[in-house]
Amino acid sequence: MASPVVCFFQCTERHEEVINPIAEGLKVMVHDFHEQFNLGIFGLKHRLKPLFLGRCNHRLTESRIAGPPHLHLVLFGHDGALRWADMRLTIPIGMAQPSDDPFVVAGSGGVVLGEARTNHQGRKALLLVRGSEDTTELRALAETMGITIVETVVQSGHADPRTYFGKGRLEDIADERRSTLAGHPWEGVDLAIIHTNATPRQLVGVNQALGVEVWDRVRLLLALFTAHASSVEARTQVRIAQLQSDRTILREVAQQQTTGERAGYGGGGVTALQNVIANLNRELTNLRRRQKRHVNAQREHRRQRIRSGAMTVGFVGYTNAGKSSLFQHLSGKPVLVEDQLFSTLETTVGRMEKSPRILLADTIGFIDNIPNATLAAFKATIAEALNADLTLILVDTSDSLPEVTRKLETTRREVLERQDHDTEGLDEDRPPYVVLTKIDKVTPAQQAAVSDLVTQLGFPAPVALSSMTGEGVDELQHFIRERLFGSPFFLHIHPPTTAHPDASERIVSAVYDQGMVEEDVREENGSIQVNVWMTEACLAQLRGRWGSRIDIK
Repeated sequence: MASPVVCFFQCTERHEEVINPIAEGLKVMVHDFHEQFNLGIFGLKHRLKPLFLGRCNHRLTESRIAGPPHLHLVLFGHDGALRWADMRLTIPIGMAQPSDDPFVVAGSGGVVLGEARTNHQGRKALLLVRGSEDTTELRALAETMGITIVETVVQSGHADPRTYFGKGRLEDIADERRSTLAGHPWEGVDLAIIHTNATPRQLVGVNQALGVEVWDRVRLLLALFTAHASSVEARTQVRIAQLQSDRTILREVAQQQTTGERAGYGGGGVTALQNVIANLNRELTNLRRRQKRHVNAQREHRRQRIRSGAMTVGFVGYTNAGKSSLFQHLSGKPVLVEDQLFSTLETTVGRMEKSPRILLADTIGFIDNIPNATLAAFKATIAEALNADLTLILVDTSDSLPEVTRKLETTRREVLERQDHDTEGLDEDRPPYVVLTKIDKVTPAQQAAVSDLVTQLGFPAPVALSSMTGEGVDELQHFIRERLFGSPFFLHIHPPTTAHPDASERIVSAVYDQGMVEEDVREENGSIQVNVWMTEACLAQLRGRWGSRIDIK
């Protein structure tokens, strides 16, 4: 075999380094991919097995490189035809080293293991739907990503377990896409989105049939999460969820190769996929270690807050219910507030204004039909709100009544399920309460209808407010204080005595430490009147130590 060389396959965007698992010493530099192909290496006298499976963004002109060192880069299209790729060979560089960035796998339903693309603005997609399902929410998700749904393709009946749509219908779609002319609505379509949570087999099957990148609901959400993740913790959580999803696709591709469902793909491809899966598992292990450190740090922060006597209010709810807007209004702490889905992916904690002992936790929103395995990657983020002393479920009042029901039931289900498994010492005396948001967008009659619906679903009477106008915010603050500390009361502290000249100030200090003081008034005789919010447990401790020197009014 010729000396080790580096091959450059010219495409678009950023490089990814791919290691040949068969021919030692060969490195292949490729870019972002789109069209599926099988990459192989031909030696001077004999053919080596395929290196890996990949995808390419542009159709390649037919050409071949001749001359030393007599290696050719060959593409096998999904139609079985050979395509020679333009490439250039450089001087030998020695043995190849393992790469941290795995590559993209053809037929994988759009798996991008190296995070090659995070900006999907301007992409065009077809939406594949079985039956008469409501596509409003998925369209909103795509719009948030900047993706245009050019057409919704509907087929009646049950989903095919292999290809979601029937094979004949997929062939018709593929033929029309390939034959589009300038001005056709499908011109530039490079993505197909399956409306439901598809199986790995369905993703691979649709990808093979249409020859474009294929997402389902989960992969659309993961792409959205990837685009919005800003902090290290958020990126770690999203990456874990992405890799877990990718692994199921890769295993399906390997399974199809092993069982012969993909004719023309040799054993070398299987070996390459096994190497990729092994690399993926190693990355998952490292990411989970990092996430575990973050979880432990969060748990320690919560313990410190408990020891300091601070109380926490967790905001939960369906995505885009107004959690971040309310958090910013109550805390004065700037956070990203946008009228779009999943603008928040990590937990932000801030103090409620005029109530320094009350902490607010804003976290990721819920959404219907997201697999537990995907949401589990955000366990640490969600736990911050679920471990709070008070959990508030925010509901968008401007939604229709059926939507309010669906979103509220989804949130309640997720909260209860995760409280059962993820929280520390869940207390049944801490039920979630509902807050109606965006009341500035509805009429009083609509607000009353939503409020009645909330009580019919088994929740206590909700608090209604608008973060934009401030209406109802003071009432919510009062509601929060009462739920956390009970009703306010006046504490009368007796004047100091000669034997204990500093007793009064020590009591005041204890009251400030254990309660939330509205005001304290110093009398001329040395007594002190304190208007305070305090839990029964803290008041009992105060009475146990200073009972003879304090009175409750």
